[in-house]
Amino acid sequence: MKNQSVAVVGGASGLGLATARLMLSHGVWRIALIDRNEEALQAASSRLRSEGGDVITVAGDISRRDSAHAAFDAVASAFGRVDSLINSAAIYPRKDILEITDEDWDLENAINIKGTYHMMVAFVKHVQQQPSAGFVAGRIVNVTSVDAFKAHPQNAHYAATKAAVVSLTKSFAHACAKSGILVNSVAPAGFATERAKQLGFLAELAQANPLGRAAEPEEIAEWIVMLASSRNTYATGENVIVSGGYIYA
Repeated sequence: MKNQSVAVVGGASGLGLATARLMLSHGVWRIALIDRNEEALQAASSRLRSEGGDVITVAGDISRRDSAHAAFDAVASAFGRVDSLINSAAIYPRKDILEITDEDWDLENAINIKGTYHMMVAFVKHVQQQPSAGFVAGRIVNVTSVDAFKAHPQNAHYAATKAAVVSLTKSFAHACAKSGILVNSVAPAGFATERAKQLGFLAELAQANPLGRAAEPEEIAEWIVMLASSRNTYATGENVIVSGGYIYA
């Protein structure tokens, strides 16, 4: 991934930050972190810069089209060209299926579906305006979830949005193929986020997994980085499940 510029949405923490760190280790030239949490953005950028990264941060609300496009335009203006887009921003509020309010649905849809859509549109339009970079002109990787493929009555609205992102990934892949943009997604099972550690979910995740442990964020990030890199020259419209066998158990 040398000499590439990458925008990571939801890059201030969790899987987004793990992906950004892994990209730096693979020689990514410049990374932009886009997030709505300005304090977390500053902490993340300081960490990446201490590791030798050329990093910029953009605070923005991706649930609104104008704000999302402005955030992406700020990255494009700073870098000149954006080669890959990683969509890892999402919210995960657990709630019983019979208790989900309209406000819950609106918030979940706004971030997980509309926000992802807005950023993809901004990226595709940017790439289409650039001089041809060969057969592959850009790459998008969306973070979905194994919850899109299983019953999840404790968080049905989240699972539904991730199923929607799988569908969006396939539709964008088909629509953008002639523009040389490869669009894929990665669907992890529950992994060892800081929140999972704080809430004591790790033992539950480990017990449910055939491998007997939850994945580390870096193990999921490996697949994201590969799909976003120049090593991926043909896969598009794919959803890669990385669950340690959980989804098949």
